[in-house]
Amino acid sequence: MNTEPTVSRLFAHSRLDMIAVLAAAAHLAFDIYLIVGFASRPIWISAVLGCIYSVSISWNINGVSHNFIHTPYFNPRWMNYAFSLLESIAIGFSQTYYHWIHMRHHTGNSDRQNEHGDTIDWLSIYRHGKNGKPESVWGYTFLSFFRDNLGDVHKAIAKHRPFDAHWGQFELWLFIAFVAAAFVYDWHAALFFVPFYYFGNCLSSLNGYYEHLNANPDVPLAWGVSSYNQFYNWLWFGNGYHAEHHYRPRLHWTKYRQFHEQIKAEQKAAGVHTISTCHALGFLAKENQGMAAA
Repeated sequence: MNTEPTVSRLFAHSRLDMIAVLAAAAHLAFDIYLIVGFASRPIWISAVLGCIYSVSISWNINGVSHNFIHTPYFNPRWMNYAFSLLESIAIGFSQTYYHWIHMRHHTGNSDRQNEHGDTIDWLSIYRHGKNGKPESVWGYTFLSFFRDNLGDVHKAIAKHRPFDAHWGQFELWLFIAFVAAAFVYDWHAALFFVPFYYFGNCLSSLNGYYEHLNANPDVPLAWGVSSYNQFYNWLWFGNGYHAEHHYRPRLHWTKYRQFHEQIKAEQKAAGVHTISTCHALGFLAKENQGMAAA
């Protein structure tokens, strides 16, 4: 795989990002198809597609959308804003707001609670835990969706990037308009897929939980948990290399495998936790069985 810096006027890092861009466009087209084709499908097929829709939300958030935060795909700035808009509709949340929340995640790196019982990282698995331990996977998975304070996120962005704060608002309103249009077109279909939308966000939280369970918040090399499952990393755009990503978050997703080979001896010495499954199936990973949370 060619991972050399691109000389393209269009792509900022690699022409391989075209795959991620096309995947995002396909995701949005799939979202639209779920609604417009609902009346002509048996309900059981829509239920199966709904499950795929749930997985696609987590797949996009943790793959396409996540990599776009750290290495924006395009050289022209307006194209990055346009792609951010597309992603906001596809995943059902402002990409700009997600950017801020995720960068705060990298500031804290799933840190433990301080003396005031708070964490820098709003996504930390320790934020709502007790006695210095991570929150249960059940609480983190099913409650995280309700915990984002969009007003606080907007104010934080507006302090330094007023335009981005307004753009984030625009992204949210456009998604709301998209949902409203879906209800007007076929309210039965729109209502049918609401639980699948919530479940997709739960899957994303589940993914995030096992990206950090048994990691070490005090050791930069071990901030994340990695999975080197080849199919997972191919489909999720390198998301399995999570310890490497937290250690070098600006590295392009195509370079993590090579980077891992360079530092794996240091990682072993630092006690980097790895699992054999994808992160969302971390509860099945033999490496987590019977292991007390760090």
